[in-house]
Amino acid sequence: MTGTLYGVGLGPGAPDLMTLRAARLIEGARVIAYPTLAGAASFARSIAAELIASGTQEIVMDVPMTVDRAPAQAAYDDGAARIAAALDQGNDVIVLCEGDPFFYGSFMYLYARLSDRYPTEVVPGVTSVTACAARAGRPLVARNERLTVLPGPLPEPEMRERILGAESLAIMKVGRHLPKIRAVIADLGLTDRATYIERATLDEEVILPLSDAPEKAPYFSMILLTKGNDPWL
Repeated sequence: MTGTLYGVGLGPGAPDLMTLRAARLIEGARVIAYPTLAGAASFARSIAAELIASGTQEIVMDVPMTVDRAPAQAAYDDGAARIAAALDQGNDVIVLCEGDPFFYGSFMYLYARLSDRYPTEVVPGVTSVTACAARAGRPLVARNERLTVLPGPLPEPEMRERILGAESLAIMKVGRHLPKIRAVIADLGLTDRATYIERATLDEEVILPLSDAPEKAPYFSMILLTKGNDPWL
């Protein structure tokens, strides 16, 4: 009998926004796995730290931050092989994932490599989009509105086109792309409709009108933009 692979969403950062199921699985885990980025401390592990029992085996997957996808894919190949070894020994493996595992989540890369060979369960988590909307007091959509989610690294022409065709937007992965995104929104005359949020739910949280946003943004930042009237009022 092999173990079960669990992809566990941790939510946006505040530990008390984890689901009860996620907390229960982490507390009982004998083996956990999680990614780090270029050798930095794991944000995912920091969210769950108080729930991880002493003696728990930890599988760390260090993912390089490069434009070339090959090194990252190799890191997930290696991580999947080590997770598979633990599963073959009959251990359940809890993979920690910031936000939700299937919403820009790193777990999907392990899911693609392992789910056809091992029992797998995905535990959803609070997404950064819904957390940012809640913290900023900005309802995302109402009635028949459409929500568009855009990644910050999109090329400027494509970002412009997608914003033009959208009603309500969440622009994620802002980081170093903030100047480009800010310029596109300003050129479209929508700056006064946009809210900037960074590190939502954490002690370092910042929520500002986009016009007052800093010059530099961390990776964990987002812009919420509603183009029309507020239909919930």
